[in-house]
Amino acid sequence: MWLPKRVLFTPDALEEPFGQQIYERISQLHLPIEVLKSNRLTGLRGADERETYRNAKNTLAVVKAPPGAFRLQPIPPSADWQMNLAEGCPAHCQYCYLAGSLQGPPVTRVYANLPQMLANTASYEQPGKLTTFEVSCYTDVIGIEHLTGSLAECIQYFASRPETQLRFVTKYNQVDSLLNLSHNGRTRARVSLNAEPIVRRLEGGTASLDARIRALRELALPREQGGGAYPVGVVLAPIMPIPDWRTYYTDLLDRLAIALDFDCDLTVEFITHRFTPGSKDVLMEWYPNTSLEMNEADRAQKRNKFGGVKYVYEPDDMKRLKEFFYTEWRNRFPNAPIMYWT
Repeated sequence: MWLPKRVLFTPDALEEPFGQQIYERISQLHLPIEVLKSNRLTGLRGADERETYRNAKNTLAVVKAPPGAFRLQPIPPSADWQMNLAEGCPAHCQYCYLAGSLQGPPVTRVYANLPQMLANTASYEQPGKLTTFEVSCYTDVIGIEHLTGSLAECIQYFASRPETQLRFVTKYNQVDSLLNLSHNGRTRARVSLNAEPIVRRLEGGTASLDARIRALRELALPREQGGGAYPVGVVLAPIMPIPDWRTYYTDLLDRLAIALDFDCDLTVEFITHRFTPGSKDVLMEWYPNTSLEMNEADRAQKRNKFGGVKYVYEPDDMKRLKEFFYTEWRNRFPNAPIMYWT
């Protein structure tokens, strides 16, 4: 469980009732709180990138979301719309997809005006069609929930919104506070899983693989209180063809099948590892001794409509991986849809 060494509140965050709620939660944990004199976050950089990274990863900042956060962006294939309740993550994943995509030091910024952001989602709903909202693109929502209560706020909001679905994904296991919430089946709770060596070597500061699988089971189990069992999902990411990958991923899927030995509303998303030149540069500053494979010569290039480049696995490698995962998943979970492969 992440306990930041430094907690910052901007003055405008404390003007928000939800910001006051976060202040009370953090006060009860006896963490050091500093109320800033202005609404700007300053003094976050260290002597070098490594020190800046360490300082940022130990800092939680409670701020007011800027106007741009209310202009939601489409995020296929994960969901229709991306709504960020926070930006920045307490974990230390050496392939971090936030590297290069967030401005400034990787401080975890939590939004104190969340209720207004939730109300704003109504204008993005599509009548007569299920509209999905992803809240964990730029943070791990369970990794900060004990500090903020933001995810519970979202779950309870969407519980009363017909034709919508909230979606989140996590690498943490502290789900007890969610189990008895009234969610009305409108939140799909997903857990990010991977082969044991990848979890141990590359996903620092997160829950163990077994703990994540147990959390997924708890979320999926039927219960009389609250909204009953959550619709759940597995996000298997980032898939990597490490040595003996078939053995390790077979073991993962076997463990998952043992844990989910009952009928549940389950989906899976398969995401292979990829990186950009910019993210690689940032990751090498953050984790100079990483064992993560990022050799452009062994990858294929994938370009987006703006000309940006991602390095993905070669087509033959991708085909081999996809055939394995589709076959093994369907053998164990024939009624659990595969949402996409990317």
